[in-house]
Amino acid sequence: MSYTQYLRDLLRPLGVYDLEATFNGGELDAQGECLDRAMDWIEEVQRETCLMTAESWGVERVAQLFARRPVADDPKKLAAALAALLRIGGDSFTLAAMNDTIAGCGIPAEVKELGRGQVSVSFPGVAGEPRGFQGLKKIVEDILPAHLGIVYDFWFLTWAELEKNFPSWRAIEEMGLSWAQLETFVEYL
Repeated sequence: MSYTQYLRDLLRPLGVYDLEATFNGGELDAQGECLDRAMDWIEEVQRETCLMTAESWGVERVAQLFARRPVADDPKKLAAALAALLRIGGDSFTLAAMNDTIAGCGIPAEVKELGRGQVSVSFPGVAGEPRGFQGLKKIVEDILPAHLGIVYDFWFLTWAELEKNFPSWRAIEEMGLSWAQLETFVEYL
């Protein structure tokens, strides 16, 4: 309901005002329009100042606060990545905490312990090297504790999968794939 209608409904029961007259009705229309614009602005500010509801400029402003921007392009995914970065604290050294905050890179990522000061970072569901990996690598290295050695694991088509899913080299050649496209063809199988 607009504020114009709200003001009219509020004053109608009093029976004192002629709400259809230009001197009363016109003023209520003008005031109602101003209140509608103010409420639209307040709703936008309220939405954009909460990271979990922000859709445009709110997410961008929060992203500007960080030294590196997560690689997520979608505003909802970017907001989730920024929320993960905000969860990083002084006690983020456990494997569970690292896996919680690694989402701050902007794409699904997973940390596994390899042993004595070494961890493996993989990107489940992403075939090959993720787009913008150099920037992504810097974010991951900012998130993970500095004393850890990091090994990156990428998902490529294995020979076993190749033999299982393609009857011959001719079938592969008929698809017209480059070598880079073939080795990341895992997501389509």
